Parts: sequence; structure tokens; C-alpha cells
Amino acid sequence: MIKRPNDPKESDGGYDAGYLSCPCFWPSTPGKIVKKFLQDFSPQQRGTALDLGCGEGNNAFVLAECGYRVSAVDCSAAALANARKRVYHSNINWVQARAEEFIARAPTFDLIVMYGLLHCLPSKEAIAGVVAAALEKTKIEGHLITVCFNDRSHDLSAHPGFSPCLVPHDFLTELYQCQNVLIVEDELIWETHPHNNIRHHHSLSRFLVQRKI
Repeated sequence: MIKRPNDPKESDGGYDAGYLSCPCFWPSTPGKIVKKFLQDFSPQQRGTALDLGCGEGNNAFVLAECGYRVSAVDCSAAALANARKRVYHSNINWVQARAEEFIARAPTFDLIVMYGLLHCLPSKEAIAGVVAAALEKTKIEGHLITVCFNDRSHDLSAHPGFSPCLVPHDFLTELYQCQNVLIVEDELIWETHPHNNIRHHHSLSRFLVQRKI
């Protein structure tokens, strides 16, 4: 069951209310799958990484610290403003752009991270298109990390004005069926954001894949 706010309104990327209300909306630690990738799957020779939908740059920073040259991209000026105040690293290039537009003209990368991006896209078709483009822009034997909401249980009362695009976990799984799937998870999580302190939950799909073709 999905509990939605009473008066949803669009905002740029869906999280601007949080970014504008506090200097650090997300936890300062990197995401679970990013940490797992760096511990168990990342090659010793670091290359290039794209953090598409980077938010406040938590994943971008840890990747840069580990030696990746990171393009950190988000559509939200507020998110990037928070990121630039909190995070500096010479290996990070901050870019304001919409995901669909950036990935269409991007070069290839050794690693692409899409953490919390896909459910901010407008449709199921847009999600499939961005995943296909991201796979195309991932080097052969490179890696792609995806974490997004799926269509199981959510409480969106902590996110007034946000109407995410929710698709089935199995639909997301099928997008990677021709790749080497290293990690796949479907989990319900609880969290609280600092701008309103409302405890709520989301259902997340997590993927770490290695491009084969």
C-alpha cells in the first residue's frame, strides 16, 4: 500500500524541499551498494565514474576518494549547491543537467551509479530508456549500480509534493537480464529526514551489474 501526501506538487527532481530546508538532507555516508562495490568488486585500477542523480554528492565523494574521476550530475540546483558547500575533491566535476539529456551525450564510463534516480523519472518508459542508455555508456566489463523505489509499500507523508514513478521489482530485474547481475535486493527500509523528522518507509530495489554485451 502507498500512502501519499494530500497535495502533491512537482519539484525539480522531487527533493528540493529537503535540499532547501537544511544543509545536509541525506546521510553523509555512501550508499550500501556503493560501499559493497568498493569492498568486493571494484578493480584496483580506478577509472571514470558517473554519479547520475548525485544529490548532495555522498557517493561521488567516496568514489573520488578511492581514485575514480567522477562526473557528478543532478538536475537540482539546490542539491548541487549543498554538495559544493559540503564536498570538495579535485576528482569531482559537478554538472547540472537532466539525466536523460546527459546520458544521451555522455562518453563511456567504467562505473555508472544511479542512486535514487529512476523513481524521479516521469514514466516507466523513461526508466527503461535511461537504464538502456546507461548500459550502453558503461564499458564492457564495467559496472552499473542502480537503487530506486519499486511499487511495493511506501509512506510518502514525509515527502509532500513528491509523486515518484513506481515500477515492479521484476520489471527492473528484466532490464538487466542480459548482464552479469552480481547483487539484486528488494528491501523495505525505514528512514527519517532532518527537515521534518517524520519516520517513514520505502521499498527499494538494489542492483549491481557488470556489463557483458
